Amino acid sequence: MTRRSFPPYRADHVGSLLRPSYLRSAREEFSAGRLSTEALRETEDRAVREVVAMQEEIGLSTATDGEFRRSTWHMDFIYKLDGISASETTMSVRFHNEAGDIEFAPSATRVDGRIGLREPIFADDFAYLASQVSTATPKLTMPSPSMVHYRGGPAAISTEVYPDIEEFWNDLSAAYAEQIRALGARGCEYLQLDDTSLAYLNDPSQRAQLAERGDDAEHQHLRNIKQMNAALAARPAGMAVTTHMCRGNYRSSWVAEGGYDFVAEAVFNELDVDGFFLEFDDERSGGFAPLRFVPEDKVVVLGLVTTKRGELESKDELKRRIEEATRYIDIDQLCLSPQCGFASTEEGNALDHEQQVAKLRLIAETAEEVWGD
Repeated sequence: MTRRSFPPYRADHVGSLLRPSYLRSAREEFSAGRLSTEALRETEDRAVREVVAMQEEIGLSTATDGEFRRSTWHMDFIYKLDGISASETTMSVRFHNEAGDIEFAPSATRVDGRIGLREPIFADDFAYLASQVSTATPKLTMPSPSMVHYRGGPAAISTEVYPDIEEFWNDLSAAYAEQIRALGARGCEYLQLDDTSLAYLNDPSQRAQLAERGDDAEHQHLRNIKQMNAALAARPAGMAVTTHMCRGNYRSSWVAEGGYDFVAEAVFNELDVDGFFLEFDDERSGGFAPLRFVPEDKVVVLGLVTTKRGELESKDELKRRIEEATRYIDIDQLCLSPQCGFASTEEGNALDHEQQVAKLRLIAETAEEVWGD
């Protein structure tokens, strides 16, 4: 087995982390108009410094800013693209957990102008993160191009602006390509495109919903792969790119179920990324059999440690499941991580900071024992 000096790393994590209480209070004060932009930025800077130090102390090779400057993992990015706005109406997303269902009702999105990129998104956030790391590689996370379309579908795209849907896709990929180029020019060497759609599409009920609204649900994953590849075609040399595919994460709840079987062969072989963060923390995520489609030049980060509950996994059980995965893929192509972020939205999941740290430390220790990293 070999060490990895290029992302993704043997012990890695998805990106979002639990916000400290003082940061959540500051954001509430800012929203109420009682705290200035400068004061909020200073509080965010403090929280980022502390969370980077935590990641490095644990021994992780990756450090993110925890997505501490965002309300959600995706919409803070998407609304900064030209041509996209929040609708006055809301949409309802039903999330599931062991106790029942909860509703997430975000604003609907509307593509009412030509999509473009006026200036790089999260560039200042990445610059601050990079200034704080000493041993870890700074990773920037952002939603994939697919997420702009998946949330609203064809009905959310103005036919006056885009009478030809191909123009929409071309503009979207071009904006992302410019974003990726600009991040590379600022020193970003590890980029993650988060894409729940590629996991959702494995669930027949999700495909049925897409078909009802007018999408070609049986082939939507192929379109998403095509547009992501277009965005990545001119990515800077030396930039590692991964994608994270989970089935929803909001207050310890999820949206979709089912293994990766429906998209596996196409995604693993055609998507031009270096690695895949995959969710395998419980039975609803399916088995490891789809990993047989992963080519030899790609890496899979096994999301075996759940972020949805605080109970700590067994190190022996993690090793057993890694060994089980090697029935379908070589162990040198595997890494270990949580199955998702700890706080895809600022509310966070149902565990505390100490439990989060314990899970990340477990991942680092297990990876060291399995791969020597």
